[in-house]
Amino acid sequence: MINKLIDKIKKTNAPIVVGLDPMLNYIPKHIQENAFAEFGETLEGAAEAIWQFNKAIVDSTCDLIPAVKPQIAMYEQFGIPGLQAYKKTVDYCKEKDLVVIGDIKRGDIGSTSAAYAVGHLGHVQVGSKSYAGFDEDFATVNPYLGSDGVKPFIDVCKEENKGLFILVKTSNPSSGEFQDRLIDGRPLYEWVGEKVAQWGEDHMGDGYSYVGAVVGATYPEMGKVLRKLMPKTFILVPGYGAQGGKGKDLVHFFNEDGLGAIVNSSRGIIAAYKQEAYAEFGEKNFADASRQAVKDMIADISGALEGRR
Repeated sequence: MINKLIDKIKKTNAPIVVGLDPMLNYIPKHIQENAFAEFGETLEGAAEAIWQFNKAIVDSTCDLIPAVKPQIAMYEQFGIPGLQAYKKTVDYCKEKDLVVIGDIKRGDIGSTSAAYAVGHLGHVQVGSKSYAGFDEDFATVNPYLGSDGVKPFIDVCKEENKGLFILVKTSNPSSGEFQDRLIDGRPLYEWVGEKVAQWGEDHMGDGYSYVGAVVGATYPEMGKVLRKLMPKTFILVPGYGAQGGKGKDLVHFFNEDGLGAIVNSSRGIIAAYKQEAYAEFGEKNFADASRQAVKDMIADISGALEGRR
């Protein structure tokens, strides 16, 4: 799967991923009204609005991008109907040949971790048959519980030819409370980065490991250090756009080959029509605004990478 992701990045010339993280207040009124007319102001109505919103954005951007990253919490808040919208979104994106990164941030131990891995990336056995549950291509994993929380995910990925992105340095303001604490003179995130690189050594695609890392765009200097520590690790970079990251901040997340990282933008793209820069599109044409935001993001990051050469 890491090979497929890299191939699609090369074909689109777009090292970006669109975060499908729909809040109801991002969804234009006409979509909400149509969904509520059919299902009422219910969890089912909210899930239908999310699904229609996602579908329009995917239809408008799928030829420009290699991947999407739905954040499962945005769907879970609407209960079972929300999870059904998540699954419909995953399946639809795969129909469009997009790589799907399930942003699930799971992390547990033993059989619990194995069950999470099977549910999201593998096949579950039911009598004589087996079924894929959510069936994403990659999943995000929290390594706080150590190797026995991560290994079940790696085992399933090996079986299924899928991949992981493991949290190393996150983009939120308080991430340093734990992640920057010094242990034997070095910050914790460096120790985690080294461990991710080590896990990845035995699980390589053609040039990069299918055990990747998450490193926030909001900490570019730390990204530079981690890039050196993890030369064969693909980095998922959240925090672009709405959280403050810019293309010029991100060049050090990439290797000299122009690969090695994929940058996520969520509300900066899916809610682009709410921004002043894209106000001319209007609420009805929200998907066109998202398409333009994708083009602008690609130009920003490509321009920054060109400028480095």
